[in-house]
Amino acid sequence: MIKSTLIEISENFKKLVSQEEEIKKASLMILDVLNNEGKIMFCGNGGSASDAQHLAAELVGRYRKNRDALAAISLSTDTSIITAVGNDFSFDEIFSRQIEGIGTSKDVLYAISTSGKSKNVINAIISSKKKNIKVIGITGSEGNDMEGICDILIKVPASRPDRIQEMHIAVGQIICEIIENQIFS
Repeated sequence: MIKSTLIEISENFKKLVSQEEEIKKASLMILDVLNNEGKIMFCGNGGSASDAQHLAAELVGRYRKNRDALAAISLSTDTSIITAVGNDFSFDEIFSRQIEGIGTSKDVLYAISTSGKSKNVINAIISSKKKNIKVIGITGSEGNDMEGICDILIKVPASRPDRIQEMHIAVGQIICEIIENQIFS
């Protein structure tokens, strides 16, 4: 099982090269936002929430080099906001309400969903578009509601959530490295 899993993972990553142009476009969009004093807002549920938090930490902390902090925030981490909005409004609004409160047209939303169908992520995208916030979506290869509503959509070539998440964090790490190399070169 271990060998077959590793072969499957490596084959998926070979296919991920098909998304090279979208990853490049996403990196350039984020660089433009950061260079114009905007911020990156990350959101996702479950493992994607962990990825959102991880990537925000990479940019605020440091990726590989000692450098200044970059403006990034995970909308998945403030339990008081999440539980208040979830209780008083609905779980479907936990990200969109935060975007309404802190998002500006200088920003970009990096929306992570393995299925591409998470209602609260879709609502975050819709709220972002209403505020002229750019949107980068990242999802799996199959049926998804993020198609057509993101400025850039990275569709990783997998359909199982675990295989999708492996590629999501790799794409995020690539983007962090590109940003760091361009801003701090």
